[in-house]
Amino acid sequence: MYRMKALVFDTTLGSWENTRGFELQDVPAPVLNEKKDPTDADKALLKVYYAGICGTDRGIWNRTAFKDQILGSIKAEGKTRRILGHEFFGEVVALGSKASALAPSLIIKGTPRSSEAGIVAPLKVGDFAAPESHVVCNKCFQCLRGEKHVCTNEKILGISQDGGFAEFVKLPVRIVWKTDTAKTRPELGALQEPFGNAVHAASKVPLKGKTIAIFGLGPIGLFLTLVARGLKAASIIGIEPNPVSQEMAKRLGIDYVIPLPPRPKETLIHQHDEEVIRQINELTSGLGVDVSFEMAGFNSSLNNCLFATRRGGDVIAFGIKSGDFVLEDYNRFIVRGITVHAVIGRRLPETWETTQRLFSDAKNKIQEDIWNIILNQGKGTILPLKEYTKGRFEEMLAKHPKLLIEV
Repeated sequence: MYRMKALVFDTTLGSWENTRGFELQDVPAPVLNEKKDPTDADKALLKVYYAGICGTDRGIWNRTAFKDQILGSIKAEGKTRRILGHEFFGEVVALGSKASALAPSLIIKGTPRSSEAGIVAPLKVGDFAAPESHVVCNKCFQCLRGEKHVCTNEKILGISQDGGFAEFVKLPVRIVWKTDTAKTRPELGALQEPFGNAVHAASKVPLKGKTIAIFGLGPIGLFLTLVARGLKAASIIGIEPNPVSQEMAKRLGIDYVIPLPPRPKETLIHQHDEEVIRQINELTSGLGVDVSFEMAGFNSSLNNCLFATRRGGDVIAFGIKSGDFVLEDYNRFIVRGITVHAVIGRRLPETWETTQRLFSDAKNKIQEDIWNIILNQGKGTILPLKEYTKGRFEEMLAKHPKLLIEV
């Protein structure tokens, strides 16, 4: 059996609480074998070129996120390890007998997806592609209503199913999105999935002509800045403690950055930041913003959104955190008529279609800004898998908000 390199969480090396980071191991490589497994007929085998590191992976690295999902799925499969990673891009090297016509498609005139007449070309070996990370059932109540992003039976790559921090990965072809490398830089092919999170968040309410606040300028918050800029938001305010991310946001064209100061020791963990709200009110003539985006997953950040948003405005909640949150001044929230929208993943297929159209349009400079600013042209932000060590990787995590693994 052929073996490959992969970054994994391995249960045999210690408990969840007593371990840290990812292990680089030789593991069995996946293959398509329809005689042994008939469901391989609708699967694709992808040779991975690049994989992205996101907040979820940082949480797994620090053992602060997805414990139950990872351990539960490993046990259910009778395995001892999980191959991690859910943002990746690569080349289709094998297809099941029924797979070609089942892959999702987007017609963009003049690309390999379509002829000049607009006929979608089926997925084939040799095509480049990136997957949706949520594997949905297409059978539950939500899926049948077109709400696949909240599928009852979903599995997530790199969490409840083996992912893409590996040389090869086997995937249901229905989540494999062909990617035109003539229009999408290969390194950025892996970032279509997380960029889609920003697209989904920005689609919850119209942003044109509105003043918005983004609480948390991590990678998704920075992507959201680009999307909101393209949607012609009137003014974008970013709130962020990290000076590196603050500077990136400024270079991306954000209008105002409010540094998030250290919280006084006597402040309760859920309380909003009075100085931040004061500055937002000053920038909005006391009205508050039209739309607040919670992108950090902290209780105080959610309350900041509620206090920063004008009467009748909207809060988009994206950040994830386990446990309970305290809603500060509930009466104020109700009386001001604020609407809260929760966002998870990407709407399927709508968000992917929008993301690929945005990536294919060079006029918006989205890819240029991601490569030059967020990824620093690959300087210090791309680590070859064969050179991985925990120490080196942790140093890179501390310096850069977004990293890629080159496989």
